[in-house]
Amino acid sequence: MKWSRALIGVVLALPLVALLGRSMGNDPRVIRSPLIGRAAPAFELAMLDSELRTEFGDTIRLSDYLGEVVVVNFWASWCFPCRQEHPALTAVAEAYRDRGVQFFGVLYKDQTDAARQWLDQLGESYPTALDPTSRVAIDYGVGAIPETYFIARDGRIAYKHFGPISVDELVSQLDALLAEPATSAQSM
Repeated sequence: MKWSRALIGVVLALPLVALLGRSMGNDPRVIRSPLIGRAAPAFELAMLDSELRTEFGDTIRLSDYLGEVVVVNFWASWCFPCRQEHPALTAVAEAYRDRGVQFFGVLYKDQTDAARQWLDQLGESYPTALDPTSRVAIDYGVGAIPETYFIARDGRIAYKHFGPISVDELVSQLDALLAEPATSAQSM
């Protein structure tokens, strides 16, 4: 009798275990963003205090960069994969600066002092915006960091990369976007 109850329990539990295992096994990198091909959510955010403030001002407005390719990277100082990808982002941002490409970091659930120390240590080649309420992260559907969004010259999100990004991936996406013919820009 005990043996049959155990067998029935196992048989009933298997579908539940399979369902949980399947949902927990979803890799967020393969979940397609519903924003791809749509206008990038507009933002106007205060800039992290840095030397770049003299070049970019106190506020970063995405709409100011309509007509350029924009890379938006959500990061935090406590994020180890963000530290891994930072040299790639820095190098490519510098290499593409004069090619109509603008990089922005958006600080995600972090303290400004910690972010400032992190950038002082690792270097800063593009501005970082502050998103203290995570409103922009929510608008972009950020689930975990790092996440990097590529915005085409016409203002649409062309690609989303989840996890640390490499130089090769950055260059590949940027070259593809720069090769696209100029079209009428949408508002951001």
